[in-house]
Formats: sequence, structure tokens, C-alpha cells
Amino acid sequence: MNDSTHDVVTDSRESLVVLTDDGELLHTLRAIATDHDISTVGAEADLATHLLNDHAGVAVLDTDSVTTPINQLCDRLKSQFPDLVLVVAGRQEDQGLLTAQITRGTVYRFLHKPVSEQRVRLFVTAAWRRHGVEHAEVLEATATNLRKPVWSTPKAPPKNMLWIGGAAALVLIVGAIFLFSGGDEGQGDVVSVDAPVTTPGTVDQELENLLKRADEAMRRAALVTPPGDNAAELYRLAIRRNSTDPRGQAGLDRVLDRVLTAAEQALLQDKIDDAARYVETARSINPEHVRVAFLTAQIGKERERALLTQARMAAARGNVDQAIAVLDRASLAGTSANVVAEARNDIAQRNIDSRVNDFLRRANDRLRAGALIEPAQNNARFFIESARAIAPNQGDVRRAQRQLNDRLVAQARSAITAGNADEADKWIAAAGDSGVSQSDITALTRDVQRVRIAARADAMAKLSSSFNQRLAQGRLVDPAGDSAKFYLTELAKAEATHPSTQLARQALGARMLEEARGAITRQDYAAARRWMSEAKEIGIDESGTAALERDIVAAQNARAVRAPDDDVVSAVSALMLTRSVKPTYPEGALRRGTEGWVDLVFTVRTDGTIADVSVTGAEPAGIFEQSAMSAVRRWRYEPVRKDGRLVEQRARLRLRFTIEK
Repeated sequence: MNDSTHDVVTDSRESLVVLTDDGELLHTLRAIATDHDISTVGAEADLATHLLNDHAGVAVLDTDSVTTPINQLCDRLKSQFPDLVLVVAGRQEDQGLLTAQITRGTVYRFLHKPVSEQRVRLFVTAAWRRHGVEHAEVLEATATNLRKPVWSTPKAPPKNMLWIGGAAALVLIVGAIFLFSGGDEGQGDVVSVDAPVTTPGTVDQELENLLKRADEAMRRAALVTPPGDNAAELYRLAIRRNSTDPRGQAGLDRVLDRVLTAAEQALLQDKIDDAARYVETARSINPEHVRVAFLTAQIGKERERALLTQARMAAARGNVDQAIAVLDRASLAGTSANVVAEARNDIAQRNIDSRVNDFLRRANDRLRAGALIEPAQNNARFFIESARAIAPNQGDVRRAQRQLNDRLVAQARSAITAGNADEADKWIAAAGDSGVSQSDITALTRDVQRVRIAARADAMAKLSSSFNQRLAQGRLVDPAGDSAKFYLTELAKAEATHPSTQLARQALGARMLEEARGAITRQDYAAARRWMSEAKEIGIDESGTAALERDIVAAQNARAVRAPDDDVVSAVSALMLTRSVKPTYPEGALRRGTEGWVDLVFTVRTDGTIADVSVTGAEPAGIFEQSAMSAVRRWRYEPVRKDGRLVEQRARLRLRFTIEK
């Protein structure tokens, strides 16, 4: 095959260049490479042109399509295109020729043929990620005047029939930490209110030692061994020592992530037993972790794939007995001794047709039971694939495959009808792996997308209805989990820019500002400021809250002006306090480390009690006012006398809220 074809290559993004005349490999790559253009090359002589003109980022080389020795070709490509990631596809016996190139990274991965869509997807995804790293390194080298080599077309060497390939996937979990602080200062007479100390006066040295040892074990990569001196055990001891300190759990999470990442790497390198050991270690740390369940399923699938590959290779060499024995060991695992004995008798008969019929019978049993793809090595797909390994062209086997495909598609459609998009995705993926046509997969995927859109619209409608009900009932902020504010928050989480969310925010903000103005009319300035803070929190425009702030200040100033001489506001330092109550430091402010102050004006009655308490200023607004007013109302002063008679006296003070350092 000397001509070449293109699959929609544009100059705006990098492409996947494939040198092959293997239709099955090319079909698989086209099915999974949806994020990049594919440029197919039929002859090695055309490879240079495609690499240069098609903005190649990843290249897949099929050894059946190369004429240059594959190791020499890979070395030359890598030297001339440093950021090109090479994946080589070939048979098991071809891999040894590329040992040096794989070891030093010239060849990123080796992909055994025949390929499976699942493994190609993993390998190609990882190759693109690797290309991103190598491309950044090449850009850095270019910035230091390193010249990119120029391709030179080699002379045609002897043809070398090799197959090579590979690709891998890595998972990166990134975390973020938020820091919050606040505070300000005021003027006038000040009474300080110190928050209670929330942390012990002395450091828990035993806890710190445990965390330090655990961190050191992490650096040594002593994750779960040796006993008594590994990171997992030490972080557990730290959690047991102080379950409220987040460092212990964070450390244990890092240990779990490293173990699971090691399992994924081992799985991609076909080290199934190593991957299984890592997963069991992770299970001992957190058996409910979603990645543990996922990798357990993947390991089962890889064992199943390896067994099928082993059986196919044995059958291809003409050793049908060995193929049957391999499949029986897998399919009969965990069954009764009588079934095992019966299978051994069948094997002894060495009758291919009977074995195929046996696999198909078991496949039909699994189909009737609904066990289409699970559990591993005991499902309809596995038994049908087992029959195909022995007799791939037999009519009954092909009919069984079509029956399985129809059932998988039916399961996907049933999940779509039920509105279960995630379940539908699972069955669509299984149908694709089983060979269902791409047109059917595309149609199913489109239907799932419609289900998700409808579900999202239904959820938004329900949230909007609940919001409107609470707004009409006047339940604006309470209770916390069933108020208009709560449902607005849920709407924003679902889709912040949706018209329903925007309308709800405007309606709730208007009601909050209305409540604030009502509080001003009642001279309850603390409540007015609380409503103003609530409006700010949900994102109301600052112009509305700024006008409200001016109204609060104006109303407070007007109320503070009293004409009679006996009503002149006095500094609180001129009065004698006979009883005080310490204000309660708001829990939320204490947790966030927020400090501030509140300016108050109040009346000392002729009996020394307090009346007409109002807030004239606060920073930050809406945090400390209620606590300050509640405390001052319970204070008592020595009654004020003027000209020998008891009189009421207006007074002012500033309460400062600070956290003891």
C-alpha cells in the first residue's frame, strides 16, 4: 500500500500520525481519538511529509508497515522530532528489539497486537499527556537557541516485519487550600472582649512527633512497610491521637493516592499481580474508595484479557488442548469439584466442537441470568470470547456475539428510558468494546446527552419551585437547609448562569433589602445590617447595599440627636459600672479568625438598668452587633444624679472583639 490518506487535518491543532495498513488497528484508533485529528500513512517513505506538515504530536508505528529496522527508525525520529511521542504496535516477539529504546524513553509504550480498544484508549491518552511534557521541554530548549534537527529521508534498508506499540494514562489529583482573615480598628471609649482560647496552651508533642515520623516515612516511600514505621500506620496513630487535626487524614489520603497510582502504573505495564497487591494495600487503607473499586474491576478485565490472549495464541499454534485448558481454568474458578471434574473429562475428549458448544451454553446461561459483562471470567461476554478463540468463524459463535451485542444495546436503551445516564454510559462502553457499530454507539451517546439535559432542566425546575415556595412563606434564610437562600445556593451550584438562578437571586435580594428597610423603620439597626450582609452574600449589586448603608447611618445619627440637656450622650467612662456581662464571641467569626468592633448608644435609667440600645457603627457589619447588644442590655450602672435628683442618661461606648493570641 503506497498511497496515504488524511482524516480532516487542520493547522489549528496537533494530529495523531499512524503508519499502518492494518484496518483493525486504524479503526480502533479512529474510534478512540476523538480529541485529535488522525493522519494515516500507508508507506514509510511518506512519513516525513506527514510529520512535518500535519503538526504531529503522537505517532503510532506499525512494524508491518516499516522497511527500516524499527529501532533505527525510532532513534532517528526521536532525534529529529524531540517532542514527538512514539507508540509502536507489534507482536510479543518484536518487543525485544526495542528494549533499549523503551528503557531510555525513545519509544514511550509498546502495544501488543491484536489490540483492544480499551488498552489503545489508555495508551494514546497517556501518550498525549506525555507529549505535553516533552513539548514544554523542547520549547525551553528552543529559547536557549537549540536548533531543531531537520528530517533527512533515509535510504531504503531491508524490510523488517515488526509490530510495536504502547501508551499509558496517569491520574493527577490536585487540591486547593483557602485562607480567610479579617479585622479593623475604631475610635472612642473601648471595652475589649477577648474570645475564649480554642487551642491548648501547649503543643501536643506526641502528635507532632507522629506527624513528623509519618512525613519522613512518606519521603522514604515507606508507605505501608515496615510494620511500626510506615506512613499509613503513623498517620492512623496521629488521627487516633487527635481526630480534629486535619493533617493526619490529609497524610493518609496522600499515602492512598500514591498506592493507587502505583497500582495504575503496574496495570498499564501489564504487571497484573503487582497491581493487584497494590490495590489490596489500598483496600486496607480505605475499602470504600472509588478508585479501589474501579481498579479491582480493571484488574479483573485485564486477567480476563490475558487469559483470552493466551488461549488464542495456543490455538493459533495448533495447540487446541492447551487453549481449552487455559479457558477451563479461568471459567471454572470457584465452582464445585463435580463441575471441575466434568470439565476435565470434556478436555480429555479433545473435541473442539463440543468445547465451543459448552462455552456457548454457558454464555446462554449467563445471558438468561443477565450477567452480560460481570463478574469477571464468569459472564456471557467472556464465554463467547472463549468460543471465538477456538472457532472464530463458526456460525453459532457469530450469532451468539450478535445476540450479546443486541442485549448490550437493549440495556443501554433501557437505562436511557429510565433516565439513568450513568448506567447508560456503562452499557454503551461495554457495547463499544463488544464491537457494536459506531453509528449505533453515536446514536446511544446522543440519547444519553438528551437525558442529562432533561434531568438538569427538571432539577432546576424543582429547585425553582422550592425557592418560590419558601420566598412566598417568608422563610428567607431559616431554616438553613430549607430556606429560599438554601435553594438559591443549590440553583447556583447546578447552573449559576441559568435564567432561573438569576431571577431567584434578584427576587431574594429585593426581599432582603426590604427586610433591612423595615428594620430601619423599627430602629433595629443591628437587624438592618444583618439583612444587608445577607444581601451582599448572595451577590446583590453593591449600589443597592451602599444606599442602604447610608440610610442606616442617617437614621442612627438622627436618633442620637436629643434636644433636652438631660439627654446629652455621655462617654461611658463617666459612669460607674456595677455589673457587666461578657459578650459571646460569635462562633463563625471565631472559627474564621475574624475580629472587629461595635459602637453602641444606650440609656441608663434611674434604676441603673439599660434601655434603648442601638448600634451606630460596626466593622465588619452584620457579625458582632447582636452579641454586643444582648450583653449590654444586661449591664447595670450607678444611677446618675443631677441637682440632687435621679435622671436618665444617654451614653456611648465601643465594644471591641479580639481573639487572644
